[in-house]
Amino acid sequence: MTFKNPTFWIVALIGLILDQVTKFIVVQTFELGETWPLWEGVFHFTFVTNPGAAFSLFAGQGEWLRWLSLLVSLGLAALAVFGGAMNRLEQMGYGFILAGAVGNGIDRFMSGEVVDFLDFRLIRFPIFNLADVCINIGIIILIILAFRKPTPPKSPHR
Repeated sequence: MTFKNPTFWIVALIGLILDQVTKFIVVQTFELGETWPLWEGVFHFTFVTNPGAAFSLFAGQGEWLRWLSLLVSLGLAALAVFGGAMNRLEQMGYGFILAGAVGNGIDRFMSGEVVDFLDFRLIRFPIFNLADVCINIGIIILIILAFRKPTPPKSPHR
């Protein structure tokens, strides 16, 4: 028996583990609001929590966000199990998105807010986490795939 879309599951599992381990380390090591500059004024680790979605949108409305995370996660898992075989890049794209949705979903179900700590101060970007990185990598992969020309089927030699 072969396992359908194995890269999807591997990417999702590795992304989820990295997200949860880094959040655990931050919560155990930092006080809320504490910051450690890795490159002063450019990149810091800063422990904050976000009760909303990206860029703190929908703050205070975390209840429906936890259910959205769950629905997205279940939908992606169903796609991998019941959908057709995906190419490796599609598996990676959807796997990264699943990792991020589950990672932030766990935070929302456990505490009602997401742990964020990656702080790019040079461009004053909102503080984020590895789950957010995974989601963005997945979306970028899928966008690139959407604009790629399909490779023509190979014709047999005569």
